[in-house]
Amino acid sequence: MTSYRAAAVVALFLIGTGASLAAQTPVSPAERAIVRAATAGNAEGLALLERVVNINSGTMNLAGVRQVGDVFRAEFDRLGFTTRWEDGAPYQRAGHLIAERTGQGPRLLLIGHLDTVFEPDSPFQRFERLDSAHARGPGITDMKGGDVIIVQALKALKAAGVLDRISITVVLHGDEEHSGKPLGLARRTLIETARTAAIAIGFEDGDGDPRTAVGARRGVTSWHLVTTGTPAHSSQVFREDVGAGAIYEAARVLNGFRERLAGDPLVTFNPGAAVGGTTVTLDTEQARGTAFGKSNVVAERMEVSGDLRTISPEALARAKAVMQAIASESLPRTTATLSFDDGYPPMAPTDGNRTLLGHYDQVSRDLGFGPVGMDNPAKAGAADISFVAGIVPMAMDGLGLGGKDGHTVNETADLTTLPMLTARTAVLLYRLARGATPPTP
Repeated sequence: MTSYRAAAVVALFLIGTGASLAAQTPVSPAERAIVRAATAGNAEGLALLERVVNINSGTMNLAGVRQVGDVFRAEFDRLGFTTRWEDGAPYQRAGHLIAERTGQGPRLLLIGHLDTVFEPDSPFQRFERLDSAHARGPGITDMKGGDVIIVQALKALKAAGVLDRISITVVLHGDEEHSGKPLGLARRTLIETARTAAIAIGFEDGDGDPRTAVGARRGVTSWHLVTTGTPAHSSQVFREDVGAGAIYEAARVLNGFRERLAGDPLVTFNPGAAVGGTTVTLDTEQARGTAFGKSNVVAERMEVSGDLRTISPEALARAKAVMQAIASESLPRTTATLSFDDGYPPMAPTDGNRTLLGHYDQVSRDLGFGPVGMDNPAKAGAADISFVAGIVPMAMDGLGLGGKDGHTVNETADLTTLPMLTARTAVLLYRLARGATPPTP
């Protein structure tokens, strides 16, 4: 991103000197002040990022998640927000941080999370500077970097004297990486908050490229297939009174999924675990199973677990119907039972989402940071923004810190993107609060 960083530096210089850039709308004096404040606060933002990355907050480290929440709560308190911690005991997690203040204009809902995939037993525990532009650390991009951008953008708005004019609610979950159960209870506060908001913005890192944002995400639904057959000696397989057995039946169903649903990159259906034989167990919560069977015995039972990802509720309903139809066409002397467990809903690519991304793109162009396009939904996993995307008129995600290799011990942030992303976010919030006019197509 060397050329991109260079463009950002030039843009900040031009904004500071009042120069105009072609094909841009005017940047107001208040917006110039916001950008200057975002730049001036960068060292403070980097220090905050290092501090929270060095606190282990693996989802099941409840104390660590709460400790990171305490750090961010103090930041919101200093900004004049009303804050509270929602205890996560009812859904077996640490809980969530909610911060709110009321000003003018539409209410903006900002979404992040405090937890990471790295539990205390992981060897990956500390913030590490790699060079002047990059650092590695657990959750540095997914998504403590995004949480820092939220805080630093709000600080820039306050320094510019405009934060009091904006109505904002921030929800930072403590269980995004391993959601609490029941899921509806774990996301109830977020959903209720969305009913009073006009716009929702998520600060996940998306594809890690600041030149894109997420206007659509596929949801994820778990499925569980159980097939049964008539146990018999293997020499009798396919006989009229014995049939094909459970494993052949499961193979038929899975191949049917492939034949009838494959080809659409926004619909994927993956069997992740399968056990078959005479006696089987499959614990989907613990992701492990056992099987006993012999090669000379027709299989009596098979269990398969997988996930289904779609881009819209309509696509999800269609895929479920096709899969159930396939499961119902059982081979002789076998049965197939298919069940679904809906998890994260899809975030469909709506006109409202495109309009919001257009606002963000316009801000980026006006500040000289270049255009922002929509990330490929096939590359975007599920995220908390999806729970509210069908409630608010406009939603967008992927405004987090630039970087790469999330969920691995090489998770690395491009620290030079922090001031640019902070400025871009802060000006976007300012314009949205003032009733930004949709950009011209």
